[in-house]
Amino acid sequence: MIEIVRGDITALDVDAIVNAANSALAGGGGVDGAIHRAAGPELVRASRALAPCPPGDAVITPGFGLRARWVIHAVGPVWSGGGQGEPELLRSAYDRSFALALAQGDVRSIAFPAISTGVYRFPKPLAAEIATDAMRRHDLHFTRIVACAFDAEMEALYRKALG
Repeated sequence: MIEIVRGDITALDVDAIVNAANSALAGGGGVDGAIHRAAGPELVRASRALAPCPPGDAVITPGFGLRARWVIHAVGPVWSGGGQGEPELLRSAYDRSFALALAQGDVRSIAFPAISTGVYRFPKPLAAEIATDAMRRHDLHFTRIVACAFDAEMEALYRKALG
């Protein structure tokens, strides 16, 4: 089941949340900073130990102070006009996140932010299409997949992409 929620990803009652991480896995702004603040300093130590993580890949850590037991740190691409493989790298970041969740064995519900759509400037309509396509392809493996939108614009784009 895929659902769209507008709100704070750190407050969702799911087994795993996905972090829109940077390659250094060191925390930052936006959703990355919010997740690190909510999880506590243990998350920084755990994620930095797994760095660097290239765009299109992901790593998993415990959730520490979060409701979610796991945080999957997915590194999306910086948008450079679309000719540098950015759509494929974003697709890969979603697929790697799903693969890590399945490999963990106890993840039945997972929530995603809009990876790469903030400071990485990935076009939001295309990002919503890529995200929802990945969610549809993995829907049978999870009881709940959440597309967590930070604002009304992204929420509307997810709804349009899901039809």
